[in-house]
Amino acid sequence: MGRAVKALLAKELRLELRTPQVIPAMALFSVTTLVVFHFSLQRNAVDGDLAAGVLTVTLLFSAILGINRLFVADHEEGGFDGFLLAPVDRTAMLVAKALALGAFLVILEVIVLPAFALMLLDPDLTGRALWQAVLVLALADVGIAVVGTLVGALAIQTRARDLIVPLIALPLLLPVVIGMAKALAPTFAAAGAEVLPGRWLAIVGLYDLVFALLAYAVFDFLLED
Repeated sequence: MGRAVKALLAKELRLELRTPQVIPAMALFSVTTLVVFHFSLQRNAVDGDLAAGVLTVTLLFSAILGINRLFVADHEEGGFDGFLLAPVDRTAMLVAKALALGAFLVILEVIVLPAFALMLLDPDLTGRALWQAVLVLALADVGIAVVGTLVGALAIQTRARDLIVPLIALPLLLPVVIGMAKALAPTFAAAGAEVLPGRWLAIVGLYDLVFALLAYAVFDFLLED
């Protein structure tokens, strides 16, 4: 399965490099959302719970754009049929798509975090605060990538995929959203980064594991249907 995953992942990354669509759209949407928050909150800077909420919401809705486009090329150009005819484990597509979506999220966050710190964040995003934010975002990215891949594979079979993805993904990602916001709040404290809440990190990590196993169990049936 490893060779199939590498081939599929390389195909996803080459496709995005040749005709960039997903990452520019996600980045532009994120920066625009931060600008909207900047003016709508009527505050020059935010910290603590509010800062965590702004960043969480911005990244979540940007991720929905990536999920919507994750399987479009395979669906429109016959990639599904070719993959089903190949003598490889069907789970290879799940792993490759989740890794690709995770890579898109990481690139997005490399762009968004400096923009967020520049436009809205009051405490400096350096040193301990930066590393804590990276840890929390990495855990959240796993959950978003797994759930997003599962929902994207389900929605691509329908005509209203642009509507189905947010309707299904947002409720499923609610534990990740809550855990991410709760874990980031002490990182963005006005007095400086505080200790990360281990309980919320554990909740997000457990959620990642449960949905990874669930996606592994049902992904074959989604492709067949």
